[in-house]
Amino acid sequence: MGNRGMEDLIPLVNRMQDAFSSIGQNSDMDLPQIAVVGGQSAGKSSVLENFVGRDFLPRGSGIVTRRPLVLQLINCPTEYAEFLHCKGKKFVDFDEVRQEIEAETDRITGQNKGISAVPINLRVYSPNVLNLTLVDLPGMTKVPVGDQPADIEQQIREMLMQFVTKDNCLLLAVSPANSDLANSDALKIAKEVDPQGQRTIGVITKLDLMDEGTDARDILENKLLPLRRGYIGVVNRSQKDIDGKKDINAALGAERKFFLSHPSYRHLAERMGTAYLQKVLNQQLTNHIRDTLPALRCKLQSQLLSIEKEVEEYKNFRPDDPSRKTKALLQMVQQFSVDFEKRIEGSGDQIDTYELSGGAKINRVFHERFPFDLVKLECDEKTLRKEISYAIKNIHGIRTGLFTPDMAFETIVKRQIAQIKEPCQKCVDMVISELVNTVRQCTLKLAQYPMLREEMERIVTQHIRDRESRTKDQVMLLIDIELSYMNTNHEDFIGFANAQQKSNQANKKKAAGNQDEIMVIRKGWLTINNIGIMKGGAKDYWFVLTAETLSWYKDDEEKEKKYMLTVDNLKLKDIEKSFMSSKHIFALFNTEQRNVYKDYRQLELASESAEEVDSWKASFLRAGVYPERNVSDSVDESNSDGQIHSMDPQLERQVEIVRNLVESYMAIIHRTVRDLIPKTIMHLMVNNTKEYINADLLAQLYSCGDQNSLMEESQEQAQHRDEMLRMYHALREALHIIGDISTSTITTAMPPPVDDSWLQVTGMPSGRR
Repeated sequence: MGNRGMEDLIPLVNRMQDAFSSIGQNSDMDLPQIAVVGGQSAGKSSVLENFVGRDFLPRGSGIVTRRPLVLQLINCPTEYAEFLHCKGKKFVDFDEVRQEIEAETDRITGQNKGISAVPINLRVYSPNVLNLTLVDLPGMTKVPVGDQPADIEQQIREMLMQFVTKDNCLLLAVSPANSDLANSDALKIAKEVDPQGQRTIGVITKLDLMDEGTDARDILENKLLPLRRGYIGVVNRSQKDIDGKKDINAALGAERKFFLSHPSYRHLAERMGTAYLQKVLNQQLTNHIRDTLPALRCKLQSQLLSIEKEVEEYKNFRPDDPSRKTKALLQMVQQFSVDFEKRIEGSGDQIDTYELSGGAKINRVFHERFPFDLVKLECDEKTLRKEISYAIKNIHGIRTGLFTPDMAFETIVKRQIAQIKEPCQKCVDMVISELVNTVRQCTLKLAQYPMLREEMERIVTQHIRDRESRTKDQVMLLIDIELSYMNTNHEDFIGFANAQQKSNQANKKKAAGNQDEIMVIRKGWLTINNIGIMKGGAKDYWFVLTAETLSWYKDDEEKEKKYMLTVDNLKLKDIEKSFMSSKHIFALFNTEQRNVYKDYRQLELASESAEEVDSWKASFLRAGVYPERNVSDSVDESNSDGQIHSMDPQLERQVEIVRNLVESYMAIIHRTVRDLIPKTIMHLMVNNTKEYINADLLAQLYSCGDQNSLMEESQEQAQHRDEMLRMYHALREALHIIGDISTSTITTAMPPPVDDSWLQVTGMPSGRR
C-alpha cells in the first residue's frame, strides 16, 4: 500500500463505528465508509467474499441481503470473525458466520423476505485482507415476493438513501457486464446522490458471461460513462462453482488467468481483478478518511457540546439517594406552582400560538361566553309584551284596572332574574374545566416521575372540585340576593315617572344613532360559506361590523367593498358543521322572512376556530343582533297572536310602562351580574387554587404516603438518561480516537477529472458494444 503512514486509519474508524453501533446511533453518524450498491444478483456479495477468501454470506435466489451488513476487514496473522451483537465470541468456522447472519436477519425481519435498516456489524480478521470497511446493502428489486409489502422497492430505496446520501460515504457501484450499463441500478443511484462523481467507484462483474463478440473494454478504459475514480473489472465464481464448492483461491487464480488471456483486457490486466480492487479501495478509503477527519472532528465536538449540560446532571446520578428525591420533589412542586401562575396570569414564555389556554381562555369565558349566554335569555319584544299583558290581567283579576300594578313589574323581573342562574352555573363549569386542563398541562413536565404527576394532578383537581360547590353556592347566593329585594330607588333605574317618556328618548337616541355607525365594533376575516360552486364557492372576506351595518371587503385594505347590509331585523343561529369541513359556522337571517343577501335567505359565516366564532357572536350582540329563540317558543307566540293584538289602549299603555321599567331594571341586574360573577369565581376558585398550590400542595404530597415510591423515575426517563450517557461516552471516545491520528501523514491525490457530464443529464447513453 502506498500510504503506510496512515494504515491505522481504517481500524480507528472501525473503533468509532463500533462505539456508535453499540448505542444504536450507527446510521445517524456520518462516518467514512464504503457502501456497496447494485441491483439484485449483480454480484455484490461475491465481491465481498472474494476479498475475504471465504464463503460466509447468505446465498440464494431473489433478495438475500435483507439488512445492511457493516463488514470491517482487518489485517491480522490469525483468521476469525466477530459480531458486535455476540461480543467475545470468535467464529473460526465461516459456515457458522453465514448461519449467524441468517439467524440475526430473521430475528429482526422475519423469515419471509422482509427488510430492515438496522445493520449487522461483522468484523473479519485475516492475513489475506487489507484494512477495509464496507457496508453491503440490499439489492434493488422491483417485484415483491413472499410476504414483502407492495412498496418493497421504495423501502429498499429509502434504506439505501440513509447511507449513500452522506458526504463521507464512498459508493462502490456494482454493475453486471452482461446487461446494459445504461440501465444499471447502481449508476442510477450514483447519478442521483453524487452528480459530481467525487464519491463513486465503478465495479464491473460477470465479464466472463458477456455474449460472444461483445466486451466491456470501453467501460473499463473509462471511455463510456466515465467516472472520476474509474471502473475495475472482476470475475466472480458462477452459481455452478459455488454449488460445487469451488475454492475461492482457485477462483482468484482463474480470474487472473481470464484477464491475462482475454484479448480485450490483456493490456488492463494489472489494473483488474479482486486483489487490485481491494488495494484500490483500501487506498481510497484511507485517503477519504484523511480528507474528512477535520469536518468529522468538528461535528463530533458540536454534538458533544449540545448534550454536555444535560449529561452533567446525570454523571453523579444516584436513583435511590433520598436527598436527591427530596430536592427533586421540592423543585417539581415549585416548578408546577410557577407554571400554573404563568398560565393563569400570562407571561412572556411558554406562549401557546395555536389556541387560547389558561388565563386567556378564562378571560374569554368571562367577557364573551358569559355575556353571550346572558343575552340569549332576553325575550324578544313580542314575547315580553305578551308576558306583561298576562301578568297585568291576572293581577287585576275580574276587575278592570285603572292603574299600572307594581306586582306585574316585580313578577316579570323576578322570573328573568331566576333565569340568570343557569348561565352563571355554566360559567363556573367552564372555568373549572379550564383550570383542570391547565393543571394537566402543567403536570406534563413531570413525565419523568409518573407517580408524582398522577398524585399532584389528583390532589389539585380534587381541591378544584371541592371549591366548585362553594363557588356555585356563592354565585347562587348573589342571584338570590338580587331576587330578595327590588331596589327601585337605584340611581340608574328609570322610575315610574320617566317610564312613559322612554319611547320619546328612544326615538331621539335613534336619531343620534347615526353617529354610532362610525364606531366600529369589530373587524376581521370570515368565510362566506353558502355561496354555490357555480358562483365562485366559499370565499374569505374582510368584515367590518358597526352598530348599524355589516360590510365586507375583498381584503383588509377596505378599498373594494363587496356588500353592505343593515343589522336591523337580523338574528343569528348556529349551524352544524359538515363532516367534510373543519370550520365552525353560524348564520344571519332576517326575522321578517326576507332575503338577507341577494337571493340567499341566510348568510352563513365560518371561521377555523370555535373561539373566533364565539367572539364574533358576542360582537353581534353589541350591535343588537341576538340569537334566535327556540321553535317551541315561536309556536306559542303564533298561537297567542290574536290575544296580543286584541289589547285595549289602556292595557297597551300599561304594558309599555312595565316593559320600559323591566328593561331598565334588568340592564342594572345584567351589569351587576357581569361584574360580580367573574369576581366571585376569581376569588373563590382561581385565586384560591393558586394559593392552595403555593401553600398546601407540598404538605398534601408529604401526607399522602411513601415519598420514595412517589419519586420513582419512569422507565422512559431512565432509558433516556442511559442513552444520553452512552452517547456522551461514545462521542468522547470517538474524539479521543481522532486525537490519536497523526495529521502529518501523506495522502494520495484524487484522480484527475473526467468528462462525467452524463452524470448531470437526464438520459444515459447505451453501455454495451
